[in-house]
Amino acid sequence: MADLLPDQLRLMAAALPDEVAYTDVAADRDLTFRGWESRSNRLARWFVAQGVARGDRVAIHVPPEEGEAFLLTYSAVHKAGAVAVPTSTRMVSAELARVLAHAGAVVAVTGTATLPDLAAARPGLPQLRTVVTTAPGAASQGLVAWDHATDADDSAFQVPVGGDDMADLMYTSGTTGRPKGVVVRHRNVAMVPNGLPRWRRRGWLHASPMFTFAGLASAYNPMKLGMPLLYLPRFDVDRWFDVVEARRPAATFLVPAMAELLVASPRFEAADLSSLTMCSLGSAPVAPGTVARLRARLPGALVSNSWGMTEAGPAFCFMPPEEQGRRIGSVGRPVPPTEFRIVDAAGDALPSRGIGQLVVRNPGREREYFRDEAATAGTWRDGWLHTGDLAYLDEDGFLYIVGREKDVIIRGGHNVHATDVEAVLYEHSGVQEAAVAGVAHPVLGEDVGAWVVRSPGSAVTADDLRAFCAERLSDYKVPRAVTFLAALPRNATGKVLKRDLPGRGGLPA
Repeated sequence: MADLLPDQLRLMAAALPDEVAYTDVAADRDLTFRGWESRSNRLARWFVAQGVARGDRVAIHVPPEEGEAFLLTYSAVHKAGAVAVPTSTRMVSAELARVLAHAGAVVAVTGTATLPDLAAARPGLPQLRTVVTTAPGAASQGLVAWDHATDADDSAFQVPVGGDDMADLMYTSGTTGRPKGVVVRHRNVAMVPNGLPRWRRRGWLHASPMFTFAGLASAYNPMKLGMPLLYLPRFDVDRWFDVVEARRPAATFLVPAMAELLVASPRFEAADLSSLTMCSLGSAPVAPGTVARLRARLPGALVSNSWGMTEAGPAFCFMPPEEQGRRIGSVGRPVPPTEFRIVDAAGDALPSRGIGQLVVRNPGREREYFRDEAATAGTWRDGWLHTGDLAYLDEDGFLYIVGREKDVIIRGGHNVHATDVEAVLYEHSGVQEAAVAGVAHPVLGEDVGAWVVRSPGSAVTADDLRAFCAERLSDYKVPRAVTFLAALPRNATGKVLKRDLPGRGGLPA
């Protein structure tokens, strides 16, 4: 049988049963390894008794505030030999119905806040036999109450599965189109191998939704590194600082949107962040200036900006601490067996510093799209994943992400990379957040547009920002159209939805 994610939980429960494995820091609620193991065993047995078979898909549609229910369900699904389908809680019922119909989910577990959308989607899902919910009054609605989805036997339980069996079905965030289901098999589900670590009790602070790729990694990776998971269900700048100062975590994960808000906060310079020895950033490109400010504030910590995508799975890159100051803007080098190449439109490899599409090879750990052979064939070619990311490699093989292929603005024949302009805007003290994209232009085809969230108390104007950019960028890269917003439109993973930026003039996402 394959090395499974629940094997790590079984290992921890046997060695450290009474240690706290997970804390919801908003509710101040703890879950020990013993509790996590026994309760997920009971739920796994209940799934099997309800007819959930090996390979069946089980949806997990649970709001952030109910992280404990998410973790217990996620472990129980794998113990039952089934496939976990985490779904975004930001989807409306029509989107949710499409995803669950495509997945063929036979059971769904949902929370109180997420039940209405799931209930609205259910009539069009004949395969969905059972819905378990934490919401009150479940029985009167023909649903199963969370407390009733259990078995008397809490001893170790595992339906045998192999490495090629599906573990998860992850739906992409859909920033440019409808989500696709990425098949994750047991042989490529984990980035960190199982093992019994030296237990340190100092936690890993995480605030990304659990249904995301980064969120799922937080379920088992902290315990593999000897840390309990400290979960902040909804990111809030002041709450994040409060938790760091009170609970003294050793590590944290931030998406770039969180990092930008933290460095823009008046608390950033004075907060006690001395407990942090690791700060990982990921899920989207981040401005080099933001990384530099974090590194300056956390001189004793490894501050790394990583690259990843659901399709790439356990492909991983690493930035050695001694290289941080020399490779500003890099996300590191690939960790074997992962390989990176940069190719042009014809698929030919480019030399060092040549900007092209990043393609990734991860031998033996490749993924594919569920029930979509055409999309799979178009994305994975000759063993290489075509990421759609524009990037370059330096002479030593360090990777620099420039942006998405669709983030290139062609202004009168000149290529403008949106991330170059965004990085400059973030250098302005009056800018808290910024996004750059093309806007329709009758002569040039596209012009450069910027959407900006001002820093608290800032009165920066469009002319101020254009003048600031003109001192740092070629004239054709300076944004002509500047729109001020209260907040940038983002999906649940923190990525900006550029298709939803107002005033783009009908340009594609």
